[in-house]
Amino acid sequence: MDRRTVLQHAGIAGVLAAGAAPAVHAQPAIRWRLASSFPKSLDTIYGAADVFSQKVRQLSGGRFEVSVHAAGELMPAFGVVDGVQKGTVEAAHTAPYYFFGKDETFAIGGAIPFGLNSRQMSAWTYEGNGLKLMREFYARYDMTSFPCGNTGAQMGGWMRQEVKSAADLKGLKFRIGGFAGRVLERMGGVPQNIPGGEIYQALEKGTIDAAEWIGPYDDLKLGFHKVAPFYYYPGWWEGGLQLDLYVNQKAFDALSAEHKAIIEAASTYAHVETQAKYDARNPGALKQLVATGAKLRPFPADVMTEAFRQSMALYDELSRRNENWKKVYAAYSKFRAEQNLWFRFTEATFDRFMQSQKL
Repeated sequence: MDRRTVLQHAGIAGVLAAGAAPAVHAQPAIRWRLASSFPKSLDTIYGAADVFSQKVRQLSGGRFEVSVHAAGELMPAFGVVDGVQKGTVEAAHTAPYYFFGKDETFAIGGAIPFGLNSRQMSAWTYEGNGLKLMREFYARYDMTSFPCGNTGAQMGGWMRQEVKSAADLKGLKFRIGGFAGRVLERMGGVPQNIPGGEIYQALEKGTIDAAEWIGPYDDLKLGFHKVAPFYYYPGWWEGGLQLDLYVNQKAFDALSAEHKAIIEAASTYAHVETQAKYDARNPGALKQLVATGAKLRPFPADVMTEAFRQSMALYDELSRRNENWKKVYAAYSKFRAEQNLWFRFTEATFDRFMQSQKL
């Protein structure tokens, strides 16, 4: 019996017995775990990691899978950098400024008071040397980074009592995201760094006097309007919070060139989609909040002026004592000045006109 007859009539068992099976080089499946700093209830910010995971699976034909775990499942919300650094998990999705306690430079990778807006942040990251500078810094923690979402400009948060001047911030126990607390502290406030899933309870019990999270869509879901009536804007500390995907350096280096490209493509996709979700969903959510009784208030002018003054003073101090900060902030601040000049003549002027029209 010749080889062709074997293949036609023997079936798979016969093929294998005859030693005629074709060579199959199956690529081994890769399984990673990703720790998020956010609760599952927030389909926008937590959802960015889900979008990333789904795109990785799709682009790899199912050969690369990343399981996403909410804050508290594998480790605390603020423990994810340690988890990535130690290799406990291969990746994390988080807000970089949560980790300013390790080094203030982390904050520049996310958002700093009176920093870049989301458009400008993406420009600095991808075209203004920002990604290179931040990766050089993150290498100290045995990890690399990929932009993976942006919230856009945020709201200023919920207050149990009205803020009529900068003096009203003195003694105010305010849940505020990461690094911005340094500025609030200089203004007499008492910053509280509390994970998103724990804010409502603290606000309801009066453990804190005020809280900020992101903006109307998420805030409506979290129910802050039920326990604090005054809703302030803008979030001067977050002109455009960039979220990051942190990846353990050894785990990343072990990937094939194809899988490295998939990580980059999937994170970029999630980066764009996340802000699109916020921009699309926030307007309707704001209307709902106002309809339920939320009292919209702009921060008084003296609050904005004093916050800006204290922020610039803080950055000068950090540049004198933190070489990591000095290196990254020097490039960041130069880029910010150029962007503000450009946006002054284009985006800002166009936006002001359009917002004055009755459409």
